Amino acid sequence: MLKVFVHYFPSHTLQQVLFDALLLFLVVLVAVISLASPSVPDWAVFVPSALVFALSMVGLNTAMGLYRPVMKRSHKQAFARVGLSLLVSIPVAYGISGLLPWAELAPHSFQLSVVLLLATLLLMRGLVNQRQASSLFSARVLILGTGRDAAQVYRDLTRPLQRSVNVVGFLRGGGDEKLEVDGRQVLPAQGLLEAVHAMKVNEVIVAVRERRGGVLPIRELLDCKLAGVRVVDLTSFFERVQGQVRLESLRASWLIYGDGFRQGLTRTFIKRVFDILVAALLLIVALPIMLVTCLLILVEDGAPIFYRQERVGLGGRVFRVIKFRSMRRDAEKDGKPRWASTNDDRVTRVGRVLRKMRIDELPQLFNVLVGDMSLVGPRPERPFFVDQLAREIPFYNVRHCVKPGVTGWAQVRYQYGASVDDAIEKLQYDLYYVKNHTLILDTLVLFETVRVVLTGEGAH
Repeated sequence: MLKVFVHYFPSHTLQQVLFDALLLFLVVLVAVISLASPSVPDWAVFVPSALVFALSMVGLNTAMGLYRPVMKRSHKQAFARVGLSLLVSIPVAYGISGLLPWAELAPHSFQLSVVLLLATLLLMRGLVNQRQASSLFSARVLILGTGRDAAQVYRDLTRPLQRSVNVVGFLRGGGDEKLEVDGRQVLPAQGLLEAVHAMKVNEVIVAVRERRGGVLPIRELLDCKLAGVRVVDLTSFFERVQGQVRLESLRASWLIYGDGFRQGLTRTFIKRVFDILVAALLLIVALPIMLVTCLLILVEDGAPIFYRQERVGLGGRVFRVIKFRSMRRDAEKDGKPRWASTNDDRVTRVGRVLRKMRIDELPQLFNVLVGDMSLVGPRPERPFFVDQLAREIPFYNVRHCVKPGVTGWAQVRYQYGASVDDAIEKLQYDLYYVKNHTLILDTLVLFETVRVVLTGEGAH
């Protein structure tokens, strides 16, 4: 894992991105040379423009999720991602290639050549991503611990298509920790530093929750650190690998003294300007869809078209969110709040389509413009559920230190859920966002939202 702009990216993913950008850059240059012959191309013009084109195209497809490892071997999911990349990239590439200086060589033929080259690269990347991921510089990792946490760490490090490290084995952390890993991978009893040197370890992951009574070899962990070996605790590991801040390994002291959770006037101002500009643009683009939606709701179930509901926002302040009505008018006729579910029988036929495509969320752009919400942030919950969840889930109210969002990190990383357990899972993603939110992360979440909606990988 490499840290770029406070966000972690798998090293093999960065290698793929750089390789594809270099390949596209070189292929475009070859195409320029072949079309410019016998004249001599102006390298001072063509090299920078080819580099910008290659980086832009690869960057666009990175944001669309082409390089993000799939959670399971799904040909359908892989084809959907490649199809979306082709659908978005080809028109953009065709338009950009017509504006760059090289278009003067042979405008139409060169544009078609560039589009064909890009399409071939995307198809090849989609095919390669179905194979086991690997890294040229795989780290050798030793897991300290043999219990439940150690087993979870091992599963996360060896998930299909995400393998970019070499787990050399487990070392008992001391105490009476229960063995929940493959005993064949447990190293013989020895000192930590001795095992690190013998196995040529680059990183030690401390997967031991109990810290008292000399369970952890603190002195040897310090020696490893001083010897240049990376030492990672459970909280940092889950943040880096899963994009979560795990509740079970979270302590108030970590929230207080740890990095992140920076707000500040400058960050708030930039985020607000970004929200206003993008929300206004999206409203203009989505206006025809919103008008058709209004008509369909009226035809199926009559008025009202919109649904207003109290939600909890920044600092615990209650505001009224606005959405297209996707449920029957008598959905809560008894006045008792209920979790919405995936196959909720209160949802109308039009509502099911609206929810699947997230069209019902579009009116919330008005909430963004007036300042109640942001484009990206934790999804706002109803006061009734906030009170329940705050009693049952530690640190739940931390998510209210930023504005709620129309979409969020949890929405693009976790499937639709409607229970306390699902709220816990989503909170762990929300805490990651609150800790690390930047304009770059907001942009990535917006692109991920488009991908999730168009490929059907996520739900409402």
